[in-house]
Amino acid sequence: MQTYLEVTGALEVPVTYTAEVKMATTDVTRAETASTGRLIVQGAVAGLAGGVVFGVIMSMMGMLPMVGSLVGMPNAIVGTIVHLAISAFIGAVYALVIARFPNTPSVALVGGVVNGFAWWILGALLLMPLLLGMSDMVFAIGQPQWMSLLGHLIYGVITALVLMGLRRRD
Repeated sequence: MQTYLEVTGALEVPVTYTAEVKMATTDVTRAETASTGRLIVQGAVAGLAGGVVFGVIMSMMGMLPMVGSLVGMPNAIVGTIVHLAISAFIGAVYALVIARFPNTPSVALVGGVVNGFAWWILGALLLMPLLLGMSDMVFAIGQPQWMSLLGHLIYGVITALVLMGLRRRD
């Protein structure tokens, strides 16, 4: 870059200077990765909190052995482990999506309800029957499915509120 320095009214002397512009892409990428990683962990923790409460409901309904069947082991202990792993994963995905919105109670409540409802449709009404070979049960809605909806909504709201609290601590 070159500019001119006026020494007297009639004399101009060229002055050359170098401006160093350092791109901070590496630092930004590291910071983004660290914050994304932290958000994923917070989402997984929040998902586990919601999953524990939903797991109690599922246990009372006798549904955990069916969840264990997803990995070929139809018992409540394996079902609980699978359920909590899915809960943590869904919580992490939810955290990545909801981080684009304001971290407020109203956003958390609406986001949690939407998340719970979406996973009820995707998980309970579609994937679970398909993965268990019960294609005649896809999108079938009866008393167990309504109870599942309630559980998914509770999961979604608890996950969202716990995540909101964790994000506010940062």
